[in-house]
Amino acid sequence: MPRFICVRPALLSLLLVLGIAAQSHRAQAAEIIVAGGCFWCVEADFEKVRGVREAVSGYTGGKTANPTYKQVSRGGTGHYEAVKISFDAGKVSDRALYDLFFRSVDPTDGGGQFCDRGESYRTAIFYKDAGQKNAAIAAKAEAEKALGKKIVTPILSAKAFYLAEDYHQDYYKGSKRVVTRFGVVKQSDAYKRYRKGCGRDARVKQLWGSAAPFVN
Repeated sequence: MPRFICVRPALLSLLLVLGIAAQSHRAQAAEIIVAGGCFWCVEADFEKVRGVREAVSGYTGGKTANPTYKQVSRGGTGHYEAVKISFDAGKVSDRALYDLFFRSVDPTDGGGQFCDRGESYRTAIFYKDAGQKNAAIAAKAEAEKALGKKIVTPILSAKAFYLAEDYHQDYYKGSKRVVTRFGVVKQSDAYKRYRKGCGRDARVKQLWGSAAPFVN
């Protein structure tokens, strides 16, 4: 004769609540992958967005497995400097993030971004499914119409994403002291000087004006 396990009502309720919460969490958690030139800058921009949980730097789009920064920046791997953006889909949509992305870069430049030139610094969106692909296509078309110029940013099927080295993660807010042409300064200060010197914000503001979301 089979034995039945008796579950107390209170415990059953708790299990149901935990199950629903887990399903809700899985349903709300989402991520996109974009390439917008220097991944430090993309991280810094998107971690300010409400609903974004985390942005991590990495490499994708190429064929070389487990590439290093030196390999990617030298060229020939086919990889882009990219950022994986994890977000709460209940607070912000992938389409909204793509809209912000286009307005945070120069999507008319096919040779790199700002002072950073070469294949690894080109812009791109990497979609994981049909929904992301359609959202990216719509965002690109709308951005092209708003800008009045041809956008060359490709929309590509996602490939393996390789995390960049630890020292690249959250570089923009790091407190470690590093040697630069300005002397020994904190990472966060080095980042600010690099971003300004590279002309990123100046060019984005020139292109997008008041529609540029991350430019003061």
